[in-house]
Amino acid sequence: MIKKILTLNFIIIFSVFAQNAGKSGLSFLKIGPSAKTIAVSDIGFLDGDVSSVYYNPATVNLNNSAGIMFSHQAWIQDLSSQFVGANFSLWGIPFSVGANTTKVNDFEVRTQPTETPQSTFDVNYFYGNLSSGFGLTENIYFGFSIKYLYESIFTDDAAGLGYDLGLIYTDILENLNLGLSVRNLGSMNNLRLEKTKLPSDLLLNATYKFSVESASLEIFPVFGIQNYFDSEITRIHFGSEIGYDKQFFLRFGYVNGIESRNISFGAGVFYKGFNLDYAFTPFTYNIGNANTISLQYIF
Repeated sequence: MIKKILTLNFIIIFSVFAQNAGKSGLSFLKIGPSAKTIAVSDIGFLDGDVSSVYYNPATVNLNNSAGIMFSHQAWIQDLSSQFVGANFSLWGIPFSVGANTTKVNDFEVRTQPTETPQSTFDVNYFYGNLSSGFGLTENIYFGFSIKYLYESIFTDDAAGLGYDLGLIYTDILENLNLGLSVRNLGSMNNLRLEKTKLPSDLLLNATYKFSVESASLEIFPVFGIQNYFDSEITRIHFGSEIGYDKQFFLRFGYVNGIESRNISFGAGVFYKGFNLDYAFTPFTYNIGNANTISLQYIF
């Protein structure tokens, strides 16, 4: 087989994108789908938002109304993602559906040192998910997600199935929710000679909301502990959303265990059922910054 020499971009992207992933692949599954959650260290709010099932599928049970969301992420080094998702109820059963496409453009191929490449190719990833769940008790809920997965690299591609499982205990104290989820279990078909291993992880997170009525403020801190099965590093996430008059929002977050990034910021506005949110994630090593924008409509 002719040896393919890829550009330095390839090395930089995947050393950062898959950092601390152990021996797993499909690292696009590790990036959250919405600006709202990415701004608070890429951790879920456990509030029934369209994006919350990504972190814990049991949140599908908290949907009080139907919603639809679209996100665009401009990540570093020409990596971009699009996500569309929706929450709804059918026959009294809560459902959530979503789809993500992620692409890295213009990898260069050479069989010998040259100034210009012989050709270029794109790396493509996709997942589509279906989530549902039910209540176990008045305050404890179970949920699951089933995912179709696909990856395409140069002339090779592979597909597979994954699934997530989650539990939520709501109102342990008033407005305090606790979630536990296991994500990205499952397997892929062979990508040429071997299967890509999914980035399976265990996530424990908590959310709490309290109000300062005299200032028309709502403060929504979030906290999470995350461990990838193939990594010895346990990540600690924390962040908060501060809302004014239920219309304007500021967000910030911090996560440890990722050498190239740890802080994030964001803002949002709500008007007549529409949520417009933005998140900014700076990277070290002069490799760029990530920008995410999301638009959600609540029916």
